[in-house]
Amino acid sequence: MRSLRRVPVVAALLAAVGAVPAAVAAQRAPRDSVEPGAELAISLVTVGPGAEIWERFGHNAILVRDTVRGTGTMYNYGIFDFQSEDFLLRFIQGRMLYRVEGFPPDLSLYTGNNRSVWIQDLNFTPAQRNELRGFLEWNDLPENRNYRYDYYRDNCSTRVRDALDNVLRGQIQSQTDRFAAGTTYRFHTQRLTTNDVPIYTGLLIALGLPVDRSLTLWEEMFLPTSLQQHLREVTVTGPDGNAQPFVTAERTVYESTAVPPAEVPPSWGLRYLLVGIILAVVLLWLGIKAPQSRIAYVAFSGAGTLWALVVGILGTVLLGLWVVTDHTAAYWNENLFMFNPLALALAVTLPPAVLGSAGSKPLARRFALATALLAAFGFVLQPLPWFDQINGQLYALVVLPHIAVAIGVYRVAAAEPDRDGDDADVALQEQPAWK
Repeated sequence: MRSLRRVPVVAALLAAVGAVPAAVAAQRAPRDSVEPGAELAISLVTVGPGAEIWERFGHNAILVRDTVRGTGTMYNYGIFDFQSEDFLLRFIQGRMLYRVEGFPPDLSLYTGNNRSVWIQDLNFTPAQRNELRGFLEWNDLPENRNYRYDYYRDNCSTRVRDALDNVLRGQIQSQTDRFAAGTTYRFHTQRLTTNDVPIYTGLLIALGLPVDRSLTLWEEMFLPTSLQQHLREVTVTGPDGNAQPFVTAERTVYESTAVPPAEVPPSWGLRYLLVGIILAVVLLWLGIKAPQSRIAYVAFSGAGTLWALVVGILGTVLLGLWVVTDHTAAYWNENLFMFNPLALALAVTLPPAVLGSAGSKPLARRFALATALLAAFGFVLQPLPWFDQINGQLYALVVLPHIAVAIGVYRVAAAEPDRDGDDADVALQEQPAWK
């Protein structure tokens, strides 16, 4: 009987003990039932152009904030290191390795360099936020963070664009890849480098026909500011099935006091033509005066050789970029008509031809003529539909000096006699009348 009396007591104790975790679970249930990712906020950080050449195209990053813990990580896809192993070799080959890294959100590096900074809050569901954070954390692992960089097709902005679009299952691409942007890669390259004329001209020479292809809005988002702009028009499907703006809020963190980049590329054709005319006049005048003036004779020899050397080296670089590197933006470069490796042969044969070498004279004349004709031929081909590269400014700069060098070589080679003959008196009589 005593044992029977204890049964209700034991049962009551067991029920009480069991009720404790049940009560605790009941108290914790509201917090545990929160959907993963609800505590996260996703934003796009866009940074305006800076002063350095690698900063001229801007930058962007994905900011992931945990609103409960008060922490955040900013994922940057544009990290590179000049001191990294084989950086120069990879740069030459067009096989540069960039990486993504997550940093605490500190924008002072950009604002301190007087670069504009904007933040756009993005409309993701909790599940999408959680998925994006998981992908970025995976991508930031040492074994996953490096990627093969491409100036236009795989850079910091396209990586950010693709990460956002993958979580949205292609909603960004489907709304942007059907519409023409009305621009090209060269269009943006030119307008963003007008602050540095040597860089502007060098890129105009180095970039080939592929950068003149018309872009879609999707492709134009290789620029951070274009991604920022086009995302304002993107919509996503909300929980109720209706379209909602992808960008829910936007704010300016810092506005640069620097002169903003040009909206369109400059029209510098007349400037290049003026420089070309000046070079051509100087070279032609030296070539005409050379038979009567020792100073002009020496000056034309030096100037003509230097011109041919520069043109030939540039032509060799352009051919190398096309044939042996992965710089796809430099392929099919019509500038080889103007900057041709053949000019190196002129640079080698011109000095001995000027000094009177009988064997070098006909070679120098032929190489000078061939170099000038190639440049003129390329210019004549421009109206044809197969030659759509935007390089009129370079033809304005180069064609006339090529022709002037060719005329000068013919003049000098004809005036300076061969000095290999036995008749010293005839040679003396045929010497140019230097003043």
